[in-house]
Parts: sequence; structure tokens; C-alpha cells
Amino acid sequence: MKWLVLYTKPQHEIRVSNSLNSIGIKAYCPTYKKIVQYSDRKKKVEKPLLPSYVLVYISEQDRQKVFTISGVVRYVFWLGKPAEVRSKEIEDLRNGLQGFIQSFSLKQLKKGANYSITEGPLKGLEGSVVSHAKNKLKLELTGLGMLVTLNLA
Repeated sequence: MKWLVLYTKPQHEIRVSNSLNSIGIKAYCPTYKKIVQYSDRKKKVEKPLLPSYVLVYISEQDRQKVFTISGVVRYVFWLGKPAEVRSKEIEDLRNGLQGFIQSFSLKQLKKGANYSITEGPLKGLEGSVVSHAKNKLKLELTGLGMLVTLNLA
């Protein structure tokens, strides 16, 4: 059994995760809570942290069962093999997504400077600053091979 990454149709992540769990396949869709401003009200909504991706803990012989669920597109591959995620990384993600972030602070950041994330779902990861504008910070996380854009309010 190992954690694999599924690619889903847009905005089907939570539905796919719930459906997989209901048929006995352990699935995890990391989410965060966000307050959305509508014209007449504010609402707390749950959004997927990784858009169009769901993590599944599955054995090799059960890999094809996920395609019975509507919204599943394919497995994600890396170097010709299904992309695997270590269990420790899943636990770190779960622990990082507990609760709300109460506050944060920014230091003077310069392009190319190293920055360590101290709070939130990506806590403990280090990256280098790609750009820093008024309300946006782009951080390259080389360990994950990702470019993260943080919108600052």
C-alpha cells in the first residue's frame, strides 16, 4: 500500500475524495477554510489546497477501482512511474492544516533570498524568493518543485 496522486476534473476534489472513502478506498484531499465576500454576505468555504489533486492510499491491485468514481481523470506520473507521496509528508500536511492562522509577519525580502515558512500548511519548508510585489510574494520551493504565490491582504 502506498500514497498515490490522482488528477481530477476541476472543482471535483472534495467530491472525489468523499466518494472514494465511501467505497472503501482511503483518500485525502487537503483543504483550508477561507472567508469569501459576496455582495450581500460573508461565508466560510472549504477550498482544496491542491487544486485538481487527491491523494489515495491504495494497493497495486486496487489501482483501477478509482476510475469507477465520476471526476477522476488519471494518476499523476513522475519519471514513468505513478507519483508517490511519503506517509510522513501526508501527516505533516494534516498537522499543518489544523485550525486557522491567527497572524503572520513579513520581513524585508529580497529577490533570491532564502525564506523559511513558519506557519500554515507548508510550515517548515524553505524556498527562495522569486519576486515580491505589493500584495504578492512568489516563493520557489525547490524541494517540492513548486512555485507558490502568496496573496497578502
